[in-house]
Amino acid sequence: MRVFLPFFFGYLAAVVGVIPPGLINLTAAKVSLVDGKKRAMVFVLGALFVIFFQTYISVIFAQYIDLHNEVVILLREIGLIIFIVLTIYFLKFAKKPNISHEEHAVVKSKRSRFFVGMFISAINFFPIPYYVLISMTIASYGVFTFQTIPECTFVFGVVLGSSTIFYLYVVFFNKMKSKADYFINNMNKMIGTITGIVALFTLFNLVKYYF
Repeated sequence: MRVFLPFFFGYLAAVVGVIPPGLINLTAAKVSLVDGKKRAMVFVLGALFVIFFQTYISVIFAQYIDLHNEVVILLREIGLIIFIVLTIYFLKFAKKPNISHEEHAVVKSKRSRFFVGMFISAINFFPIPYYVLISMTIASYGVFTFQTIPECTFVFGVVLGSSTIFYLYVVFFNKMKSKADYFINNMNKMIGTITGIVALFTLFNLVKYYF
């Protein structure tokens, strides 16, 4: 149970946190439609690589961050700036992808998709406070301890749970190629709307904290 429960709660937390349409899973779906399933999975691997370290850092510093609220506020401030920039980019400047040319999927390298996945995941700061909160919550119920084995199993549970949802997004949208034109034409607006909502939510929390 010392190994299974942290893994289970890590997996469950990842599924709950990742299953709503977000920047990473929608981008993975977009890559799947534009460049194919294989390159989408390479993108996912890049994202998971960063998620692994984000989760591990979250668990290691959970107690510290809980005692120093200014760290959470700093992360929210940085996240607010990033998501405002992303919202403006996706709603105003991002070009609509073109899937009418077969060679498009050939030109894109797997390496580039891996690093794009890393970048998209790296600019998403929300997993850090999220997994800090989750790890502290389950620790308060005595089903998780801040020791090496429980920490590692929790992290692997998060990675596996995230990969499950990303894969479902990739497969689901890859099978909807008949409706791909509508989806792709509105993808940038969807992502921009999500980042905008996240930015507003972050701004609301910062205003509530300061005032």
